[in-house]
Amino acid sequence: MINKREFYINGEWVAPAQANDLDVIDPSTEEVCAVISLGNQADTDAAVSAAKQAFDSWSQTPKAERLAVLERIADIYKSREAEMAQAISTEMGAPIDMALNSQASSGSWHIRNFIKAFKDFDFEQALNDHTPNDRILYEPIGVCGLITPWNWPMNQVSLKVIPALATGNTMVLKPSEIAPLSSLLFAEIIHEAGVPAGVFNLVNGDGVGVGSQLTLHPDVDMISFTGSTRAGTAISKNAADTIKRVSLELGGKGANIVFADADEAAVKRGVMHCFSNTGQSCNAPTRMLVERSIYDQAVETAIETAANASVGHSAEHGRHIGPVVSQMQFDKIQHLIGVGIDEGARLIAGGLGRPDGLDKGYFIKPTIFADVNNQMQIAREEVFGPVLTMIPFDTEEEAIQIANDTPYGLTNYVQTQDGAKANRVARRLRSGMVEMNGKSRSAGSPFGGYKQSGNGREGGIWGLEDFLEVKAISGWTPE
Repeated sequence: MINKREFYINGEWVAPAQANDLDVIDPSTEEVCAVISLGNQADTDAAVSAAKQAFDSWSQTPKAERLAVLERIADIYKSREAEMAQAISTEMGAPIDMALNSQASSGSWHIRNFIKAFKDFDFEQALNDHTPNDRILYEPIGVCGLITPWNWPMNQVSLKVIPALATGNTMVLKPSEIAPLSSLLFAEIIHEAGVPAGVFNLVNGDGVGVGSQLTLHPDVDMISFTGSTRAGTAISKNAADTIKRVSLELGGKGANIVFADADEAAVKRGVMHCFSNTGQSCNAPTRMLVERSIYDQAVETAIETAANASVGHSAEHGRHIGPVVSQMQFDKIQHLIGVGIDEGARLIAGGLGRPDGLDKGYFIKPTIFADVNNQMQIAREEVFGPVLTMIPFDTEEEAIQIANDTPYGLTNYVQTQDGAKANRVARRLRSGMVEMNGKSRSAGSPFGGYKQSGNGREGGIWGLEDFLEVKAISGWTPE
């Protein structure tokens, strides 16, 4: 069993102020795979103090020096990517091939993309061509509390830590206590890369403990949080007393609009996208809206796709679906599947209980409900598991109305070979992102949502700007 009880504070691995052990559970086996410590107020205070003391020096470090640090992090991370994949697979259940090819590699991808954006970013700019004595400066906010989730651990850690470092901020990272092993490895990478003491700190803890302590702390200038909308609401309230900058990436209930003229692979692609990462992605296309003229065929295709989706242990190689992360998630998803059945939705794949042959581990049957209406709970609540709802529509206007009829607004999807229609619908969808016809967004594209899916944007120049203050100066002497 792995022993990871220490925190990373002020450039050193230190024991917690008070022993408070927590078992980390392998979701494929339900067995303890590691033990960590949960921090308390003294640990949080020590980490924030270290970050505060390091801020003046790090914030004034020349851009070239910060760039060199980022490039060392990128190189070391790449050299330990297989180790990172193993940690992620063990802690949150991603099948090992997916952990290597998607989960761990997302960290490398974001680090390199931020390096590119950082190289081109001008921290001192003229107001415009006609105001030679005015300057706009982009300056670091200060001490940042970074709170990251378990479902895409390195994706989210890299989207927060790297731009915070690049822009001259110091920070305290609180990773998910459910899946902390990858972040502890990331702290080792940070140390090996020579990030100055106090600039990056890590304290393990839960949301009620260290999470709340960071959001309430008077010396924390910004909170960047990824997680549930419920938790994001609580963080916003806590942060209000000290007027912190708050950046939130929250839940989603993405609509995937499949028009009659969609390409042949659209339905299968949408089903597998929903099931990817065992449905544990905030931007998953969990509501498939299908034009009525092809609805029956789409249902048959969805049934066939679900039947061909295999479920298995995270240590096994292959393109199967792993477990969900915890007993709590398993119980929540089972409850919502039961709700869908009780609401009268037509269960066409999966259902309650574990898949055949898997009597241990947090495994969920890939589940699809057809004939859903958008007022059902399973169409409105984020399930965060491999559960798809299918809803028919008759007109373009109706599809847009259904898609937008949600408190969320993270990612929506459009499937049609009519380019003008695709663009027209994309403009009207109330979400921070729209993906069309299976084309992923490019490197440097901003990630974030409307409405209760959060605020702020991660990735590219927008991700850098999230961690910067804007200062306007008059009377500047051109140099």
